Amino acid sequence: MIQKLREALNAVILGKAESIDLLLAALFAGGHVLIEDAPGTGKTTLAKALAKVIGADFSRIQFTPDLLPADVTGGAIFRPSTGEFELRKGPVFTEILLADEINRASPRTQSALLEAMEEFQVSIEGKTLKLPALFMVLATENPIEFHGVFPLPEAQMDRFLVRLSLGYPTAETELGILRSHRTETPIEKLQPETTPAEILRIREQVKQIFVEESLENYIVTLVQKTRSHAEIRLPASPRAGLSLLRMAQALAWMDSRNFVKPDDILRAYFPVMAHRIFAKDADEGAVQKILDEIKNQVRIPA
Repeated sequence: MIQKLREALNAVILGKAESIDLLLAALFAGGHVLIEDAPGTGKTTLAKALAKVIGADFSRIQFTPDLLPADVTGGAIFRPSTGEFELRKGPVFTEILLADEINRASPRTQSALLEAMEEFQVSIEGKTLKLPALFMVLATENPIEFHGVFPLPEAQMDRFLVRLSLGYPTAETELGILRSHRTETPIEKLQPETTPAEILRIREQVKQIFVEESLENYIVTLVQKTRSHAEIRLPASPRAGLSLLRMAQALAWMDSRNFVKPDDILRAYFPVMAHRIFAKDADEGAVQKILDEIKNQVRIPA
């Protein structure tokens, strides 16, 4: 099943096998994914393709500056025919939610997703409504240098399990994209390869993957080091360690192992950590440099 999911997604998004593997690991780990890149690099297509291959309900919200929180969560609507208010659920009540260009909306609207992403529920008009068990947010964002974007609040960034960047394709890959889209759109041929119920079952299996004590200490040390680094303005929260652990478990499960290896942690390290810490130096590459330093300072368990 894993191989079928990989093949289906790789047929739609060419040349991005590692990003697709990390996306699937986040799905199995039960986390949300932030995809940051320039327009036209396949972010939205990847989200739609994932929903299709796992047979999940799908909703898309196009985030714009005039989008309101109620446009995301829903709210009470007055019905003149009955003279009463009726509760209308918003597009957030789905299994796979694509929050497209999330940083084009105001911080107030962005915050409408905070409760949903953390607690898998939404509070509307004094009522608390549960979201589907599979609920997963795939958010796309444009680089902060683009016009008309708002930085995501630190609290919301921390709720994304991983951040991915697809990047521009190579010349060979781009030629393949031209040829594959010449007469049809590859996403239209996708068929479900599994079910939401199966994904939920896998998530329970991922939680049971064994993590040796030295690897737990390794994760804690990597997170703790961000709190004593002189160049970090906002260090990683305890949620970062939990996320790193769960992603490592998911990667081990995808590799048909029932235990985590140091390589699993190192593979998840940058996608999990890079969007959770904020450097005093705003220059591009500052966070990457800091994380490299921390990784090199901590001994990898044998």
